[in-house]
Amino acid sequence: MPLHPKLVHLPIALAVIMPLLSLGLLLMWIRGVLPRRTWFIALGLQAMLVGSAYLALRTGEDDEERVEAVVPEAALEAHEEAAEVFLGGAVVALALVGAAAGLRREGAARIVAGGAVVATLVVLGLGYRVGEAGGALVYRHGAGSVFATGGGAGAGPGAGPATTTRGDDDDD
Repeated sequence: MPLHPKLVHLPIALAVIMPLLSLGLLLMWIRGVLPRRTWFIALGLQAMLVGSAYLALRTGEDDEERVEAVVPEAALEAHEEAAEVFLGGAVVALALVGAAAGLRREGAARIVAGGAVVATLVVLGLGYRVGEAGGALVYRHGAGSVFATGGGAGAGPGAGPATTTRGDDDDD
């Protein structure tokens, strides 16, 4: 089993969590419920998002050659491009989260933190695009069939999409 499908879920999950978490932390910071230093939670999780997105992108590139046998090049390029934009957006959000954590002036830090919250929402949208394109590779174009085991349909590159009957797939 390739590593890419195992890694992609962490950055997507973090992309879903970060807008809620960062907004909650910012509101509690502004209201004085939590100290400013709790913003470092957002910084740590955003850094994890960037790191895991980078690893997912690299492992996807490693699997690309095998998948090219069954998936149209345009579909692969759309997924890879969406992943690169997602990673870039995540880096921008990380810079904003980090800037808000590092600014000395409280008012400026809160304003930048507000911008960071908006950036995490943008990253969520970009993550949706990546997931949608990746899902198309697997479910529309049969990319997963390249890694199927046990002979028969999907046993190797060029074998075509694997077929299963309802109930045969116990990955859920």
